[in-house]
Amino acid sequence: MRIVVAIIQVRIISDIHYGDRVSAVSDFAQLAPLLADTAQLLFNGDTIDTRNGPYPEHTRQIKQDLHAFGQQSSTALTFLTGNHDPDISSHHFAELAGGKVLVTHGDILFPNIVPWGQDAYLAQQLVDRARHELPPDEDTLTTLLRAHRNAAANIPQRHQAERNGLRYLTSFVTDTIWPPSRPLHILNSWRTFPRRAQELLRTHRPKARFLVAGHTHWPGIWRRHDGGIIINTGSFCPPCGRLIVELANEELIVRRLRISGGNFHPGRIIAQFALTPAPTSHMQKT
Repeated sequence: MRIVVAIIQVRIISDIHYGDRVSAVSDFAQLAPLLADTAQLLFNGDTIDTRNGPYPEHTRQIKQDLHAFGQQSSTALTFLTGNHDPDISSHHFAELAGGKVLVTHGDILFPNIVPWGQDAYLAQQLVDRARHELPPDEDTLTTLLRAHRNAAANIPQRHQAERNGLRYLTSFVTDTIWPPSRPLHILNSWRTFPRRAQELLRTHRPKARFLVAGHTHWPGIWRRHDGGIIINTGSFCPPCGRLIVELANEELIVRRLRISGGNFHPGRIIAQFALTPAPTSHMQKT
């Protein structure tokens, strides 16, 4: 019989994009059910948009809303940076379960950060410049992520900050869908995401078995041939859906996120993985 988990050590979500017109979160209080029975809620990047934009008062307001939510929470909140909130904290990744689980937003997988976006060329230039200017770090992953954050801070907000509905739609189409080659870049980023994630683990964290990311907004679980497990938690923006990852009792659990009464709740389990492999039994000779 499976023991019911009393306390979840960590819950992981990403890509809330609070402040964007299409985000399903219009009030951080909608996340309150995710704080119950958990010691820590980890936000894996793109929680808000802190970059320079055309409506600085809007940016100030969403920062204040997030701060107020944190002040009211009795559960520990941890914020990792993303390409939309490169300065939300000084933490660009987290290593959990003794290094078995690597959590990072996911834009590090793409040298131009957003290969599907209007700013892909600019992002590539900024990343290349930032990598050249940063001094070598004994941890290459830290150096690369710092370069990506420095670059992202210089990419302006676009439709994400637009408050007018018609202008938002026009800007969204311009930024994301047009020209027709952009959807192909989106599909290609989804296709290559698992392979790129596997390469990241192999190169920078070979002892890690799991990578939990977001960024591409395509939720899923990929079991790689080398034994690695790649998980994308999706986004709180339509249309692809969202997942939540939980660490508890030496297990990594992936659930759907369901909405009830306008609030978000952990939904049904779609995958469970043992963080510690079962010991191999050997028959003893007599």
